[in-house]
Amino acid sequence: MVVGALAVLKAGGAYVPLDPTYASKRLSDILADSETTIVLADKAGRVAIGEGSLSLLTVIDPNTSLNVVNGFDRSNKDNDSNPQVPGLVSRHLAYVIYTSGSTGTPKGVLIEHQGVVNFIMTRPGICGIRQGSRVLQFASFGFDGSVMDVFATLGYGGTLYLLPNHIRYNPPLLWDYLRDHSITQALLPPALLRDCIDLPPLNNPLTMIVGGESYPASLLRALQSLFPNGTILNEYGPTETTIIAASWRFQEDFSGDIPPIGRPLANRRFYILDKHQNLVPLGAAGEIYIGGVGVARGYLNRPELTSEVFVHDPFAGAADARMYKTGDLGRYLPDGNICVLGRNDHQVKIRGFRIELGEIEARLTDHILVDKAIVVAMDQGNHKRLVAYVAAEQDDHLVNTLRSHLASCLPDYMVPAAIVRMDSLPLTSNGKIDRKALPAPDSDAFARQDYEEPQGVIENRIAQIWSELLHIDRVSRNDNFFALGGHSLLAVQMIERMRLVDLSLPIRVLFKTPTLSVLAQSISQYHEQEIPSNLITRETVTITPDMLPFIDLTQGDIDLIVKRVPGGVSNVQDIYSLSPLQEGILFHHLLESQGDPYLIITFTAFKSRELLDRYLEAIQQVVNRHDILRTAFMWDNLSTPAQVVWRQASLSVEEPQFDLANGPVKDQLMKHLDPRHHRIDLTQAPLVRFAIVRESDGRWVLAELLHHLIGDHSTLECMNLEIRAFMEGRGNTLPTPPPYRNLIFQVRSSKSQEDHEKFFTEMLADIDTPSLPFGLADVHGHGGEVTTSCRELPQELNDRLRRQAKQMG
Repeated sequence: MVVGALAVLKAGGAYVPLDPTYASKRLSDILADSETTIVLADKAGRVAIGEGSLSLLTVIDPNTSLNVVNGFDRSNKDNDSNPQVPGLVSRHLAYVIYTSGSTGTPKGVLIEHQGVVNFIMTRPGICGIRQGSRVLQFASFGFDGSVMDVFATLGYGGTLYLLPNHIRYNPPLLWDYLRDHSITQALLPPALLRDCIDLPPLNNPLTMIVGGESYPASLLRALQSLFPNGTILNEYGPTETTIIAASWRFQEDFSGDIPPIGRPLANRRFYILDKHQNLVPLGAAGEIYIGGVGVARGYLNRPELTSEVFVHDPFAGAADARMYKTGDLGRYLPDGNICVLGRNDHQVKIRGFRIELGEIEARLTDHILVDKAIVVAMDQGNHKRLVAYVAAEQDDHLVNTLRSHLASCLPDYMVPAAIVRMDSLPLTSNGKIDRKALPAPDSDAFARQDYEEPQGVIENRIAQIWSELLHIDRVSRNDNFFALGGHSLLAVQMIERMRLVDLSLPIRVLFKTPTLSVLAQSISQYHEQEIPSNLITRETVTITPDMLPFIDLTQGDIDLIVKRVPGGVSNVQDIYSLSPLQEGILFHHLLESQGDPYLIITFTAFKSRELLDRYLEAIQQVVNRHDILRTAFMWDNLSTPAQVVWRQASLSVEEPQFDLANGPVKDQLMKHLDPRHHRIDLTQAPLVRFAIVRESDGRWVLAELLHHLIGDHSTLECMNLEIRAFMEGRGNTLPTPPPYRNLIFQVRSSKSQEDHEKFFTEMLADIDTPSLPFGLADVHGHGGEVTTSCRELPQELNDRLRRQAKQMG
């Protein structure tokens, strides 16, 4: 294969590497997508691909002695004139490597000669490769790490050692191979190196290159003791930027927890940008964009995806400069090195909390029982839950032990709902953890107590509800709701489901007594005040103060509200006060004179107007179901702000007209609706607005504005699930949503404002003078003049703060 790749490049062609360990369907898809005409394959390769996929192609076995192929005479082996193919330039294609796509369809990355040559020119100064080097060929031929091994080694006169397959994932044999062949350079994945830390040291001057996935610095410290005469490099680079784009040399005095990726290689540029593709302040986190030589041409046959991630580079000063949107989060360190913080898609948002999965993985591997760990966010109905997979020895108490360990150093929302023990984590052919091969968690993956069957009607009803909400087959009367994966949002659903079976209690009781048997006992002892019924009916002609138990309004206030609602009293379903959170959001809305900090904007593209109209019809049906989506907010000339639920609220959809000469219409639409300048009328329901434009390629783009007064990103996720249900004809299967007034009742029936004020007055009784730091007492209005400074806390201090916060509740 090495000779074949060199021959293809020499002839002016581009090669497409195929890994025979891939499934034949994937190999066939790659051949079809790349429109390959000639295939180099031995017998094993033919079997892997399948004869059906090769029937219309020219197949050459590199091991045969055939002298003539397609009219070309291969017999003249003594010709050393080094013929040149005329017309080749640096922008010609060198190879197409297929990587996994988010949709499951592999995507071909188009790499040009200039990127490969630029990379090879950097290797002597980075890893010391030169004539006489002995380089290990570990990477799969279908992985771009093989390009580094092959071309850099042969280009500088080194010797390439092709690793036998039976040694590849056998750490002791691999160690013997490195020692016996005096290997000087090797690129190995972290997942494999973790299995090598207990092996004896190697004394040969080996440069170990580590990369491909994130790992803790503790691994490098362990490797340093294994290579006393060697060098360790942490290198980083997506396939889309030609192999490696940044490199960092490990130093023994490095004290951080996460190894940085170093600095850009020659002729590469790194940018840390915010969501608007503006440079972030030095030290602040943002998304990594890579520009310069090496940025791929794009994805083969994927123009839409190419335009999404290969974008114009406005910082390079050249009209045709492009940069690649990596999807990785990073920041610059004070010393100029770059640190990768994780993936955008590795950073998940669960119940409104942004969670970096790598942080949980690091805490798991800190525990003596855990060898390796990976954490994923799994969909569970309308919610996501965290599931941890650990490589560890069999231990009946492992799940409870690890959950307690995580609870001692992480917030509750970062503790996985389930922990799955495995003998070893599954790996791909490239040595990375294979997420697709991770099994679904079973009942043993949850923090369980010794099973004891629920007793009595109440316990059995609660157990049934928990089983349905948490997707657990069997619930013990000793189990803890939150230890089984429950959280605050599921708690609200649980309380509502209990109400439907005549079991009622405030949600605060669940948080105080989350064990099933104790909770059942609390229910039997607790007699909750019934939620007052809504006295406003379709036949109501006049609404009076005594009909509104959740707000204190005068008759004049009510009449003013009714007058402002389209359709008058017949369109008023309910009126109640704002929750404390809503009051704060409304306050900041009124404080701003331009723009709104609480507007969420999202974009969705549609192939046809018919599909778009169906989507809007589904949204209208979702709005019809939920009180909060038909709610308007009124405050002007009222004694207290009120939220008013309309019986009917039609979607507001505008179709602004833009001139294509001014750029892409989506960009113009974004500018038109930019929340920094745009506001919506909060007195008109629903507080979700839409705008439609048509792109030059015929696609329709829908912009959706949602105000935080009625929801957040979790609300959007729930809406999207219901929209899909209506579009698929499953709308009638959706459960009846609980009225928003129930939440307002819970808020009003808890501690009063006077109780809160009394509590803090007593707590702060000995404070004589204001103690706000940084001059915050002098900040007025919306605080727009305040500047921010971001500082990274040492990990030890960070852990201490978390432990202290947890102890204080």
